[in-house]
Amino acid sequence: MAGRKGGDRKKAVTRSVKAGLQFPVGRIGRYLKKGRYAQRVGSGAPVYLAAVLEYLAAEVLELAGNAAKDNKKTRIIPRHLLLAIPNINSVLLPKKSPAAAEKEAKSPKKKTSTKSPKKKVAAKE
Repeated sequence: MAGRKGGDRKKAVTRSVKAGLQFPVGRIGRYLKKGRYAQRVGSGAPVYLAAVLEYLAAEVLELAGNAAKDNKKTRIIPRHLLLAIPNINSVLLPKKSPAAAEKEAKSPKKKTSTKSPKKKVAAKE
């Protein structure tokens, strides 16, 4: 008889385990498809997105953990996340290249006044 008999089936290996991630690759792929962000979603897209999200979450939690340790606490509370957020810009964002910083310095900034210009009314009598 063709087919399998019960009991000799292999254990399923998730794409998260294959990629070495903690974030759910299958669920992220499902959300990408259901969200209609594009007509087609490649097989590597959810893996890459899960890796990026996991990295960001790990960075934020590490900074929040440092803030908790500074406050002599063992648990992260929302206040620790707020304290960690200002440090994110310096850690995650790339440094500006000298050329980009030079362009910003050279570009003239327009002065915007808060008052509207006064209309000159000619007095005709």
